[in-house]
Amino acid sequence: MTMTIVSHLNADSAQKPQKARGVTDGQKKAPYNVTFGILSALAIIMIVAGHAGYDILTVGGLFPYYSFHVPLFLFISGYFYREEEEEQPRLYLKKKVKRLVVPYLTWNVVYGVIAWTLRSFLGFGMGEDISLKTLFLDPLLHGYQFIYNYAAWFVPVLFFVEVMNLCMRIVLKKLRLHSEWLILLGSLAVGMAVVQFAIAGRVWGLYKTPGRILFLYPCFQMGQFYKKKLESRDTLGNGAYFAVVLTVQVLLHLCCNGLAYSSVWCTGFANGPVIPYVTAVSGIAFWLRVAKILAPLCGESRSDDTAAQLEEEKRSGLTAAKNPAGGFLLYLGRNTYAVMMHHVMAFMLVKMVLAGIAAHTGYLADFDFARFYGDIDYFYTVKGAEAFYMVYLAAGVLLPLLLQRGLDLLIPAVRRILPVPGRG
Repeated sequence: MTMTIVSHLNADSAQKPQKARGVTDGQKKAPYNVTFGILSALAIIMIVAGHAGYDILTVGGLFPYYSFHVPLFLFISGYFYREEEEEQPRLYLKKKVKRLVVPYLTWNVVYGVIAWTLRSFLGFGMGEDISLKTLFLDPLLHGYQFIYNYAAWFVPVLFFVEVMNLCMRIVLKKLRLHSEWLILLGSLAVGMAVVQFAIAGRVWGLYKTPGRILFLYPCFQMGQFYKKKLESRDTLGNGAYFAVVLTVQVLLHLCCNGLAYSSVWCTGFANGPVIPYVTAVSGIAFWLRVAKILAPLCGESRSDDTAAQLEEEKRSGLTAAKNPAGGFLLYLGRNTYAVMMHHVMAFMLVKMVLAGIAAHTGYLADFDFARFYGDIDYFYTVKGAEAFYMVYLAAGVLLPLLLQRGLDLLIPAVRRILPVPGRG
């Protein structure tokens, strides 16, 4: 819900996050990482499909979305963290506030007005009243204050995780204890403790806010650990690789009491404190290799590179495309923030169209208006067809992308007409 939740959630910006382009906030641009651009796109599709209840990418239920898809976003964000950020921590924090928190709170105001309008004039019963608490405090505590943007709860979590990561690494370096193994194992120990507390019923109320942050914190460190320790060794052939991952996943299903859990509420941990991280790793491993396989198909060839360079980049999944938007998946991978923020409202727009048809024609007689007005999780499917969920999925992805594209065109035009003070 980097959140290019973070617009590469990776969850990182409502505009065009640099992480999806293979860089963060530094001056020097790295080659565009096609593999992680595709991985971000797949991750946000899983988020949208999961909120619609559409199991199109679960591989027949073998990889339930809620066993790994939120950790996947943290993994991607952690992968793009650079040690250079520690040299200017204030600048790093300032940019994170600008790219994550400010857009999130701005859109929260917009959705507060939308929720108030729908309640006051159209009879909807969802969302809380507008107040300083729901505008500025609740978004940082739970993110469900206005409902229509609830998926963006992930954004402040990512922000706090990145702040914690920065501070921890600076302290460890000063203590001369900086080690990726120490960081990963230490964060896993904390995360597992949170899961154990949650199972015991001790993560409740306001405790859920630090609970979700600490639970997801190790997944961010997994991304950095993979980049520094494992990526160069990730050379196993596809056949053997998938055989191992699929075998692990089948065994998990046979030995566990359901693999899904709730990252946002820290509930549903039915298999102890270790298995949630095992399923996070297995799900990430599966889709990371899928993204690597797709990378050569989505990257653009470049005549000015040697054959050896192209072969090396093809093997690693790292390519520098002349046109970073070369393909729908890559465009989606750079704009996951917009999709995370707006896909629930896109679902509502589809349901509003269906409600209009049901109210004014003789069709869709089984449309449930009571649930439509009061339950955000109500999804009507025409004739009960499972395939109709594809309409929700398409709307949840495409409508936010269209909105983002419109903003990308509108904002520069407005700036040209009304120049911002201090700009040349």
